[in-house]
Amino acid sequence: MTKKKIGVLWLFLLFFSIGMQAQRVTSIRINEVLVINEDNFVDDYGKRSGWVELYNGSAGTVNIGGCFLTNDKNDPKKYPIPKGDVLTKISPRQHILFWADGIASRGTFHLNFTLDPTKENYIALYDSDGRTLVDEIVIPASQSADISYGRRVDGEDEWVVLQKVTPSTNNLTLDSNEKLDNFKTNDPVGIGMTVTAMAVVFLGLILLYLFFKWVGYTAVSASKRRAQKTTGVVTTVGEGEISGEILAAISAALYELDEDVHDMENTVLTIQKVTRNYSPWSSKIYGLRELPKK
Repeated sequence: MTKKKIGVLWLFLLFFSIGMQAQRVTSIRINEVLVINEDNFVDDYGKRSGWVELYNGSAGTVNIGGCFLTNDKNDPKKYPIPKGDVLTKISPRQHILFWADGIASRGTFHLNFTLDPTKENYIALYDSDGRTLVDEIVIPASQSADISYGRRVDGEDEWVVLQKVTPSTNNLTLDSNEKLDNFKTNDPVGIGMTVTAMAVVFLGLILLYLFFKWVGYTAVSASKRRAQKTTGVVTTVGEGEISGEILAAISAALYELDEDVHDMENTVLTIQKVTRNYSPWSSKIYGLRELPKK
């Protein structure tokens, strides 16, 4: 690549970056203004004064250092926003606040003009060239104390009186929960919620019972199948019938109990050994060989 082509490429990148920066600066909007601050937020000096909020509606960070804020159409460069302050970089969908206290010596975010509650207040933001208007708004006169004037939704066109001031945050805030409000309206005592909670608990218990019953039945059936495979004997027992093995065990136990042929141990069944010194049959035979006594 020749030096000429490299120079053209760098020139193109330079103009492209300048164009992108200009496009991003134009995405800044004056978002909310408080003219009369009596019992509202205080600045970093503990003082209450009017303020102007800017909003970055783009998807990239915008540095407004070098731009201008003014309350005079004839003087677009009235307050030059200082360069080199990292806090002048506004992140995407974020806000920045300027205090209209007329004391610029207090820092970057303190304007050199104030807002007049007795008349309309013109506020404008100009680009760093001092000629390109980025955004402007006229605040109606007779503003109420501690009630701001701003966009209904951040960055959009509709301006309204905001009963709740929102410096450095979204103008549209959700202070209520729709589901909770619905419960309060339709079930103020909480009976419906209680019944619902109990129903959920009992349903869970029933499902657990059915699950464990099914697991037990499956385990017993599997055990029986394994036993049948091991012994090779398949015993079919009808509904309401008792298997032959159980009947045999019961019969043996009853016989042993009746004949008293088990030991005293409760868990051991044995046959007692009977020892005799003679044979009863031999005795009978011997008796038959003797002559009857007269």
